[in-house]
Amino acid sequence: MTTRRNFIKTLGLTSAGLLVGQSTLNAKSYARVNGANDRIRVALWGCNRRFDSISKALSTCKNVEVVYVCDVDSRRLDKAVGIIKNLLDTTPKGQTDLRKTLEDNSIDAVFNMTPDHWHALGGLLAMEAGKHAYLEKPVTHNPHEGEALADCLKRHPNLMVQVGTQQRSSVESIDIMQQIHNGELGEVYEADTFYIANRERVNNPKKVAVPEWLDWNLFQGPAPRTDFMDIWADYMWHWYWQYGTAESGNNALHELDVARWALQVRYPNEVTSFAYKNHFKEDGWTMYDTMDAAFIFPGDKLIKWKCQCRNGYQTYGRDRGTIIYGTKGSVIIDRDGYEIFGLDGKKLRERKANVKSHATALGGSGIGLDALHPQNFFEAIRGKEKLNSSLEQGVDSTLLCHLANISYKEGNRALAIDTTNGHFKDNKIQKRHWAREYEKGWEVK
Repeated sequence: MTTRRNFIKTLGLTSAGLLVGQSTLNAKSYARVNGANDRIRVALWGCNRRFDSISKALSTCKNVEVVYVCDVDSRRLDKAVGIIKNLLDTTPKGQTDLRKTLEDNSIDAVFNMTPDHWHALGGLLAMEAGKHAYLEKPVTHNPHEGEALADCLKRHPNLMVQVGTQQRSSVESIDIMQQIHNGELGEVYEADTFYIANRERVNNPKKVAVPEWLDWNLFQGPAPRTDFMDIWADYMWHWYWQYGTAESGNNALHELDVARWALQVRYPNEVTSFAYKNHFKEDGWTMYDTMDAAFIFPGDKLIKWKCQCRNGYQTYGRDRGTIIYGTKGSVIIDRDGYEIFGLDGKKLRERKANVKSHATALGGSGIGLDALHPQNFFEAIRGKEKLNSSLEQGVDSTLLCHLANISYKEGNRALAIDTTNGHFKDNKIQKRHWAREYEKGWEVK
C-alpha cells in the first residue's frame, strides 16, 4: 500500500512541479488523531494577519500542539516561532514550504492562513494527505475551486474541514438563528448586509528585485508568474486579481454567510452588482472600492450587500452587520450580538456578546470568536461536536462573492444563474470566469 510520504511525492510536493487531482489516497482519520490520547498536532500555514489571532485562540484550546509554523517570508517565520514558544511553551519547527509539513505523518491538522489564491490549493493538498483542515476565508479564489474542494471531501469523508467564518460559532448568532428558523420573525424574505471602512490610499506598485527574505515562487503558487512588486508582500495583494478576491471575498463573505444562514438559501436566480473605484483613482488599487450587490433567490428571497471600504460613514450606525426582515419583525445581527424589532420599528429585546469583537480591524474578529471556532474544529476532529462552519457552507457563501465580482467584471450586468449548481446560464460568461489561469504545473483540477 502506498505510504503517505510516497503519495505526497507522487504529487510532486517536494519538487518544482505540482498537479492536484491526478490520484487520490483513501484518507482515513486513523482514529482521528494519532496516539493514545486526544492530543492534536497541527501546522500553521501563514504567519501574518491572521496568525496572531489564531495563535492566541490556540492557547485556549486543550491538548493541541503546534509542530510547524510556515511562511514564505523568513522574517515572519522567525517571529512566529517565538510567538508560539511564548504562548504555548513549545518550540515549533519553522518551514518555508508548507507542502513539506504534509510529509510528517504525525500532523493531524493544518490551519491555512495564506493569501486567497492559496486557500483552495492548500485545502486540497491537506485533504489528499489525510489531514484535517481549517481554511480561512475566502475558501476559494474562483468558483471552479469550490467544486474541486467539494469533490475532494467526498473522497475523504472522514476528514473535518472547517471554514474561517467565525460568526457561525457565535453563541448569540446561533441563538438568533434558532429563533429565526422557529418563526420568531415570521417568514423571512430579505437580508441586507453591509461593510464600512475607511481604507487609505494605496501606493502605486513598483517593480523591484525580489527581497532575500521572500520565496517569491512559493508566494505565487498557482498564480501565473510575474515580476515582484514592492507592495505585494504584505496586505496590498488583496487589491490585485491574480491573488485577491476584492472586498467581497475579503469581507462580504462573513455577512453573506450569516444572511444565507438566516434565509436558508443556496444558489440565486440572478446576481447584479453596481461597483466602481470612487476614491484615490490614480493609486495602485486595481478593483472597485464601492459596491452594491443584489442576489435574487427562489421563493422571492433577496440578499443585498453594501460596501463602502473607503468612506467611513456608518449607514446603519455600525461598521458591519446583517439585517434580516420578516413578516413579523426584523433583527440586526453582528459579531457583538443582535437586536430584535417589531413591525412598528420599536426594539423588543437584545442580546449582547460577552466579548466585544474587533469588527473591521485587520487580522480578525477578536479572541472571543477566534477562540470558539478552533475549539469547535478540534472537538469535531475528536468526534465530540459537529462542525459549525462546514466546507459546503463556506463554498456556497464564497460563491456569492465570486458572482458579485463577475457581474462587476462584466460591466455591472445582471447575470442569470442556474439554481441547480450555481453556474452562469450564459455559456460564454461561464467559460470566461468560472476558473482562473494557473501557472503550469500548479493546476487545480
